[in-house]
Amino acid sequence: MTVIEIVTMVFFSVQQIMAPATQQVLRATALGPGSKSGHTQFFDVQAHRGGRGSTVENLLPSFAWALIDGATTLELDNGVTKDGVVVVWHDEEIQARKCQDTVPAFPGDPDFPYVGKNIANLTLAQLKTLDCGSKRQDEYPEQLTYPGTRISTLQEMFDFVGCTDPKHQILWNIESKIDAVHPNKTTSVEEFVDRQYEVFAGSAYKRFITYQSFDWRTLVEMKKRDPTITISALVDDETSYIPDGSLSPWLAGLNPFNPSTPEERALLNASTPSERVAQAARLIGANILSPSAESYVSPTSDPNLDGFSWFTTPGMVREARKLGLEVKPWTVNRLNIVDRLVEWGVDGIITDYPSVVRRWAQQRGLPVAPKYPKQRVLACLEQHMKRN
Repeated sequence: MTVIEIVTMVFFSVQQIMAPATQQVLRATALGPGSKSGHTQFFDVQAHRGGRGSTVENLLPSFAWALIDGATTLELDNGVTKDGVVVVWHDEEIQARKCQDTVPAFPGDPDFPYVGKNIANLTLAQLKTLDCGSKRQDEYPEQLTYPGTRISTLQEMFDFVGCTDPKHQILWNIESKIDAVHPNKTTSVEEFVDRQYEVFAGSAYKRFITYQSFDWRTLVEMKKRDPTITISALVDDETSYIPDGSLSPWLAGLNPFNPSTPEERALLNASTPSERVAQAARLIGANILSPSAESYVSPTSDPNLDGFSWFTTPGMVREARKLGLEVKPWTVNRLNIVDRLVEWGVDGIITDYPSVVRRWAQQRGLPVAPKYPKQRVLACLEQHMKRN
């Protein structure tokens, strides 16, 4: 049986099992806007990597400032260590431009130094020796640094945010950083999903977690484990389109840019590739489509300049909404792009500058999430940094 046949079978089986009324209940529970609980009642301003425009990324301090700045959703990335622990970090490899070695985890550790090695090949104890808070990134000159800050586990992140948010209102968008092209760089799809879901299931935030990935195989696997969890299909030029028309390894066997079999053409029947991207996301059971706002081939990052190229299109947004998907593009750091996307009907914005997009939303009369009390957040940060 081909991957397309499996996806088709799963899709239509789910449709038959779930009565329309049940589907509406699950959508309201999973996606939020209809349920009006927690932060789901607000326009979704997502703090990308905690808001790396203002604070070193994916560390406890970055999420502290996202709470202080009034983000609706905390967007973060996960890796899985050699000993099976889920950690909050974006890159598969520990990069020298972001982290620096301190001391080995134990005397004579043959893996030391750790910078340059993959998270999947390091234990949590080894990762915990790294200083990832000292280096400001050149492309984000306003970043606050927090020298000596260690990478956190996902459980430590939940514990810290729970200290500042005792009613558990904040939303989460958690990405699996798994490599569909180089499988040896990360753990397997099944292990990655199992490890993450174990932490999700034990969290008071479970009902407010969106699970996202560029590797749509992980989204299919997560839905198998828990059909009620909200999943978001990340997509861009590199993961959706192969120049020679061959199948992308990222999209769980679907090929929206070049449907080549009768089965694919029947399933992906929209008139444009961007609309077929939305159809493909729906076929794997996604609740949200999360496309790159601009194309990687765009020669400029400003839509007011000649040559700017969109990846997200009005047709993509319309098709997604017609299929019942929300649309939340990334990573949007220009308000003239925000203007256009919201005109097209998107449901949220993933940004490195959540305080700026929140201010924009306020000016437009959109409901925005409350800011968390700065004194309480920083007190919790100090407390949990000592533990970490």
